[in-house]
Amino acid sequence: MAAKPSLQAAEDFLSFVNASPTPFHAVKSAKDRLEKAGFKQIKERDSWAPTIQPGGKYYLTRNGSSIVAFAVGKQWKAGNPIGMIGAHTDSPCLRIKPVSKRQSDGFLQVACETYGGGLWHTWFDRDLSIAGRVMVRTKEGKIEQRLVKVERPILRIPTLAIHLDRQENFQFNKETQLFPIAGLVQAELNRQGKTEESKDDEKKDTPFEPLATPYQRHHSYIVEIIAEEAGASPEDVLDFEIVLYDTQKSAIGGLNNELIFSPRLDNLMMSYCSVEGLIKSLSSSSSLDKNSTIRLIALFDHEEIGSQTAQGADSNLLPAVIRRLSVLPASESSNSDTSYDKIEADTATAYEQTLSTSFLISADMAHSVHPNYPAKYEAQHRPEMNKGTVIKINANARYATNSPGIVLLQEAARRAKPASSGISKEGVPLQLFVVRNDSSCGSTIGPMLSAAMGARTLDLGNPQLSMHSIRETGGAHDVEHAINLFDSFFENFEDLEKNIVVD
Repeated sequence: MAAKPSLQAAEDFLSFVNASPTPFHAVKSAKDRLEKAGFKQIKERDSWAPTIQPGGKYYLTRNGSSIVAFAVGKQWKAGNPIGMIGAHTDSPCLRIKPVSKRQSDGFLQVACETYGGGLWHTWFDRDLSIAGRVMVRTKEGKIEQRLVKVERPILRIPTLAIHLDRQENFQFNKETQLFPIAGLVQAELNRQGKTEESKDDEKKDTPFEPLATPYQRHHSYIVEIIAEEAGASPEDVLDFEIVLYDTQKSAIGGLNNELIFSPRLDNLMMSYCSVEGLIKSLSSSSSLDKNSTIRLIALFDHEEIGSQTAQGADSNLLPAVIRRLSVLPASESSNSDTSYDKIEADTATAYEQTLSTSFLISADMAHSVHPNYPAKYEAQHRPEMNKGTVIKINANARYATNSPGIVLLQEAARRAKPASSGISKEGVPLQLFVVRNDSSCGSTIGPMLSAAMGARTLDLGNPQLSMHSIRETGGAHDVEHAINLFDSFFENFEDLEKNIVVD
């Protein structure tokens, strides 16, 4: 009897995605793994000169929703290449509006705003809860961020019974018919010991507030639940960024446990594989000893809404980090007889030198062929699950992939450790994807980062179905494929970069 392929990577990914209902939580999950692997936190506001050293491993965050982590080779010199993988932490979701308190026909409702391009009909009839970031005033008078994740379902968006509206195609108004219900008005009045007549009584002689308080803008019980999760009193909750999420856990599925059923595969699977690929490439204590490059991952927020924010990929986050790293001096123990004057001269152009020799993998989930809609796919480009990571190509530069990048990645895949799925005895498999000429094409952070930095870039991702649904489907063994591919990319980038040169 053939041995069953290992699901260890897939199961570990499930724990990652289940713990990460928001970008804030995804960054925390990444931080926890990086710190366990020996990475140290640094801050953008500090000088890095006394801290960062060749052979060290570091990470930084911005807004708590984007994270950059890197490891410096012990043979690093200013202007050397950086091998990079970029992904994103956000997914389409519903976000609680700044003033969310609503009620109608005896129901308590919570007003929400759509974030990104979600398949919103999939949010109906799901057991929903809330998670996000809360700004809390501490006993010492400081204001700090705390993460909350309410485990029990408290919200639901009910569909209308088919007897009342026999629609051939399910249609609804996102502003008026996408309201989650949170309970019944009478039940909440009973909890508070109030009557219908006294429910709107306001406390008198309250101190002046320039803005309505969370208690006034949201249902009081929602605020109390958030405060309890944050370990604070409701009065100390100053504001929050809260989204809805599906409480059903991610799971391994399929007859042979070959599938993953999960929310937020786009793009937490690539975020997870980026983190684990970097950590795996550093598993040997001598991994950085003879290495003259920097291994870096960047997980950005706000890709689903265009990335033009302070913490998005279209910000200065990655260029600013690279600029500071590009002038990092060599280790005193490195074999260099370069004079101080020569070092000073080199650092003037180190940033440009680093960018011209660096390489970025833009890692964002790809489309698997759909067996019920085969005509939607180009005949010779039909990616399948568990058959390897997909290289995404578009002649109109919606993806940043070109031939030199494909050659480099192919060599990294050839040298990678084979996955336990047994698909390949050597290396890991890759697939190619282009969209049909009569179909629109999505895009990623790849084109914007390659344009901003001039660094060579390639777009890829694992294949999935139901992209942007509340519940998506991917291949269980593709998790290990991507981790091994990224591990090989980091381990072999220095050698490959020298041998694949196009000016």
